[in-house]
Amino acid sequence: MPNILVIDDEPKMTFLVSNALKEAGFDATGVADPAEALKLMESRSFDIIITDQSMPQISGIEILEKARQKGEAEVILMTAYGTVESAVEAMKKGAADYILKPFAMDELILLCRKLSDRQRLSDLTALYSDDIKNLNYDQFIGHSRAAMEMLGLISKVAATDTTVLLTGKSGTGKELAAHLIHQNSPRKNKPFIPVNCAALAETLLESELFGHEKGAFTGAVARKRGRFELADGGTIFLDEIGEMSPGLQAKLLRVLEERQFVRVGGVDNVATNVRVIAATNRNLKEEIARGKFREDLYYRLNVFPIQIPSLAERREDIPPLAEYFLKKRQYRHPRLSAEVVSLLTSYHWPGNIRELKNILERGMILAGGEPLEIEHIGIEDETETAPLLSENTAAVAGGLEASEKEMILRALEKTGGNKTEAARLLKITRRRLYSRMKYHDIK
Repeated sequence: MPNILVIDDEPKMTFLVSNALKEAGFDATGVADPAEALKLMESRSFDIIITDQSMPQISGIEILEKARQKGEAEVILMTAYGTVESAVEAMKKGAADYILKPFAMDELILLCRKLSDRQRLSDLTALYSDDIKNLNYDQFIGHSRAAMEMLGLISKVAATDTTVLLTGKSGTGKELAAHLIHQNSPRKNKPFIPVNCAALAETLLESELFGHEKGAFTGAVARKRGRFELADGGTIFLDEIGEMSPGLQAKLLRVLEERQFVRVGGVDNVATNVRVIAATNRNLKEEIARGKFREDLYYRLNVFPIQIPSLAERREDIPPLAEYFLKKRQYRHPRLSAEVVSLLTSYHWPGNIRELKNILERGMILAGGEPLEIEHIGIEDETETAPLLSENTAAVAGGLEASEKEMILRALEKTGGNKTEAARLLKITRRRLYSRMKYHDIK
């Protein structure tokens, strides 16, 4: 959990900022006396320091200089409109960013999250530097530990000709991982040919893989080169390998063992020089036990296994992935609010990255060009949507609903419409409050 030091000579401001950061999950300490803050910086290490720029005794620039001497913390300056130029100058001296007063707490929280993510990326890159320093992974979005461990394995195997088996749930990005292996291999200037083994019937798939001779079957009016020929010198990616029929498994095994095959309807051996990367969302050992997959083929494919992590295993990557998809669609508001980020990172994502992409596309349509809000996302957590009053007796159901709505309205009235304070008053999360407000049609 990132440690944040908040410094402002206005005690109320210090309290508000540090309290908001604590609610967002940070370990925040607020200090209203800059001199005391400098002493605290001597005795403790902080990941991020947020300081007011203009303070009478010790300025934010002095805080920045002290932080730079220690070389650890990222510094954010809180500044008024009239001192923007000096804030920009401070960034030249090493400040990470500045934020204009008055500001929305969500904006500051997002800024802190980005700085925290950048620090984590730097730490993980250093940790795996020997593995990924020569890896070209610009198209890969993510910096979680699970993602970096996967990149480390990809880097190790990419430079070889070893057969790779990618495993993982549907929608995790196995084809992207295969692309990364190919693009960082000596074969990168040769073809990368993907084949979805689940998309074609057995006879058609055999022809796709190995080609056919003229007259091999009805409609074969000319010789056709298969994917193994087209990929010669490069890489063939066999996706959903667990769906391949036993007959084709035997023919694929021969290709892996002898590096040659026979076209459908042909008699001559055709040599092939390809690297094979296979992928599956099935447990192939269980398929072997059921007699659905050849054990000898499994060991031929499973020379270098790489498990592709699910999106739930790399929650830190969800905000940058979401913003990447929004920018790719040229959406006007790619930056997400803290509420939306909280919703996305707490969801269990059974459909993984593919589901995230689809949900965001739907959200963009519903938002109609405006910033995405929780109601546009369309995912719910049962714990967040459950009624505040848990009794479920049918005879009193209507009364319970009315009581719950009244509770929410009173809390909003007491807090002047402040949903964060209302949620705290009701002892529930803001997400749950939004969900119940939506249920009762409270605007």
